Amino acid sequence: MRKINTRNFHRASRSTSREVNRQIVLNLIREQQPISRADLARRMEVARSALTLIVRELVASGSIYESVDDSGTHGLGRRPTLLRVRTNAQLAIAVDVRSTDTTIALADFSGQVLARDTFATPDTPEALIDELAERIPVLHPPPAGGLGAGHGERRGVAIVVPGMVDGRTGRVLYAPRLRWRDVDLCAPLSRRLGLPVYLENAPIACALARLWLAPEETAAVRNFAYVSISEGVGVGLVANGEALRGEAHTAGEFGHVLLDPHGPTCVCGKRGCWESFTCNAMTVERYVERVMHRRARRAAGERWSDATLSADAYARPTTVEEIVGRAGRGEEEAIWALAETGWYIGRGLASVVSAFNPGRIYVGGEITAGWAFIEGPLRQALTEGTLTEAARLTPVLPDRRPAEYRLLGAVALVAAPTFAAPPVA
Repeated sequence: MRKINTRNFHRASRSTSREVNRQIVLNLIREQQPISRADLARRMEVARSALTLIVRELVASGSIYESVDDSGTHGLGRRPTLLRVRTNAQLAIAVDVRSTDTTIALADFSGQVLARDTFATPDTPEALIDELAERIPVLHPPPAGGLGAGHGERRGVAIVVPGMVDGRTGRVLYAPRLRWRDVDLCAPLSRRLGLPVYLENAPIACALARLWLAPEETAAVRNFAYVSISEGVGVGLVANGEALRGEAHTAGEFGHVLLDPHGPTCVCGKRGCWESFTCNAMTVERYVERVMHRRARRAAGERWSDATLSADAYARPTTVEEIVGRAGRGEEEAIWALAETGWYIGRGLASVVSAFNPGRIYVGGEITAGWAFIEGPLRQALTEGTLTEAARLTPVLPDRRPAEYRLLGAVALVAAPTFAAPPVA
């Protein structure tokens, strides 16, 4: 589906469907809310009277609602009526599947999470479907959620998985970290819940969250990439306001682009994939090897101070967050491990920039908490791997809430059809 560009649009004429104008109005209200009818007319460069029928239809359908301007900035006279998009009447159920645990969230179309539940990810897709079919119907916000919170219409379920998917058929094509191949998740769950079920991979879901639920950040950048660095590595691409999925819906698998044929073995079975150098497990391994190297040199009789090591440095860390914490305390091995991973992230980003030329790159994942340690090496590798000054200067920004963006991407998957541009033949 294609998002309307509210900064560069063409109004429909008598020869085209009024639906186009309706969607332009809906998206302008959504991105500029609260907005008056007069401001809306100015944005569309039409007389206010030309919008009367469309606004009336949107109010009648419940898509938007009117409110009085209480800001006190309108001066004397009658307070203007402002238009807002009604989001709490429409709800989405978002499912974020990871190799260790699965999170379910009930959210409205603005992305506000009203309730959530987390459980250990089952070993088989059949068991996951059973678990979801049991938990989703009883997921409700607490009574303190507010009047009417969570009581809107549930419009669908969206599942986000770490792997290659075909959203058209609702099948997981290959998810190596889940050890699933050619799995139908959507149809059986839809039958059991009586709701439409959508499927997307993690990086594209994160890109959709940026596109649909953070319009103030991406309105001026319609070509961007979201790079997810976590258990695995994936890239979600947005071109001209639309997620780029490719002919077989497997675009964005930069994580398995070869960096070094003699590199570490990747979970996919190949050697030297970008993912094998930058995933969370490799950052942990990199740190442990560095600490063990220091220990071996000290055992060999070299004078080596442990002054920069934390008290539990020889206790193997299990998460990137632990390493980021140790780096923050000045531990040299942790700082080195994060910097090394940052350099490899930059090497892969150079391929993304060269192939796609995005206006901006977002990097998400647990490692972004250590952005101060990875940004410099990342930028150095990106500079070394690109050919033009514009490519070298591509903005690269950390996402501070990567876990939420998977869930928000699932919400966007359900909500987007309401705001998307009408299909064009």
